[in-house]
Amino acid sequence: MTRALALALLCALPAAADEIETGNALQGAELFATYCTACHGMEGRGDGRMAPILTVRPPDLTGLAARNGGVFPTARVVFRIDGRDPLLAHGGDMPLFGEVFRGEDTAVASETGQPILTSQPIADVVAFLRGFQE
Repeated sequence: MTRALALALLCALPAAADEIETGNALQGAELFATYCTACHGMEGRGDGRMAPILTVRPPDLTGLAARNGGVFPTARVVFRIDGRDPLLAHGGDMPLFGEVFRGEDTAVASETGQPILTSQPIADVVAFLRGFQE
């Protein structure tokens, strides 16, 4: 019985992997424009109108993949946005707009293919960020 269960689980893995959401980049662009550009800038280069007064300068988000060996660091980005990897410059959990980025749970694939549970708005922002890497 154990082998049959293991075989059934192995057969289900590809189907589960196909169900991992990638996010909606258009929705992510709207969220980014509304909530992120003050610090990160319209093009995500860390040159938003608030950047000069911040203690920690916002990074150039267009170079996330380039600074990670050419691979977009999905897990790090999700964890930074949802607060699992807090950045003191964000005042603790990021975003400061916690309610805005709450929503229905979804899974996004990390750079290693492992699913990461997050909210749909965060998955959308990540899809947008992934799309404008240089």
